[in-house]
Amino acid sequence: MTTTEIPVIAAVDGSSHSYEALDWAAREAVRRGLPLTIVHVRIPTRRTVQEAQQRQAEELLTESVRRVSLIAPDLHPATLSPLGFPVSALTSLGGNASLLVLGSRGLGGFRSLLIGSNSLATASMATCPVVVVHSGRGDDDAMDAAETFPDIVAGVAADESSEAVLDFAFEAAAARPGARLRIVHGWTMFSSMLSGGPVFDRDAAAGAAERTLAELTAGRREKYPQVELVLEPIHGSASRTLVTASATAALTVIGRRKGGEELGFGLSPVAQTTLTHALGPVAVVPC
Repeated sequence: MTTTEIPVIAAVDGSSHSYEALDWAAREAVRRGLPLTIVHVRIPTRRTVQEAQQRQAEELLTESVRRVSLIAPDLHPATLSPLGFPVSALTSLGGNASLLVLGSRGLGGFRSLLIGSNSLATASMATCPVVVVHSGRGDDDAMDAAETFPDIVAGVAADESSEAVLDFAFEAAAARPGARLRIVHGWTMFSSMLSGGPVFDRDAAAGAAERTLAELTAGRREKYPQVELVLEPIHGSASRTLVTASATAALTVIGRRKGGEELGFGLSPVAQTTLTHALGPVAVVPC
């Protein structure tokens, strides 16, 4: 399987949140020229209930395929209905996915697939980028946000750990003609000191942070000349800027450091705050 064949995977459970995620995933698959796979995870239950559960899964997936056909008629998604628990099933499938796309919450009760804790855990543990589509924008709002506010916003650390985040963000911006890419980095005098930068001069520290961002993005400016780039070094935590920007951004991109996934320790405070409070789609990229 080549990289152009690795699918975008969208998880559905019949909730409005998961259908919004499916819509987003279908459009993103078209933008990137990738196949789409729709997944509904069946929760293990008594054998006498499994037949009815299987029928419900088939009906849900059939409806999901029909919905995709209205958005992207040339996209012919595959479907899967594995038996398992949501986080473990989705993280396993993510090993062979370009993107894993989830709703921010799912149906409550026994049939719950993507409640907030499952979305957060999957984003913390998957080996591929995970996009969590936050509810609140209707179909028209989502399209308006993509067309009127085409920004891609990326939160980065000013070091090599941000390489994967920058690659993902530039590719996302390049797939959206006219998109502007905002690179946000939060810095403090303490972080400046730790990196060997200015210790007492705030203006000098701000200038150093901006130069660092310019160096990080230099090669990508040449590779993606069509992308308008805006560098935003922010004094203090970047989480407030990222959450505010997410309201009108087509996508907000944050990183998750590899290691500690089994214990759910992959998300930094900035990443977890952004993912929890964002007002639009958020991509969590392992880096």
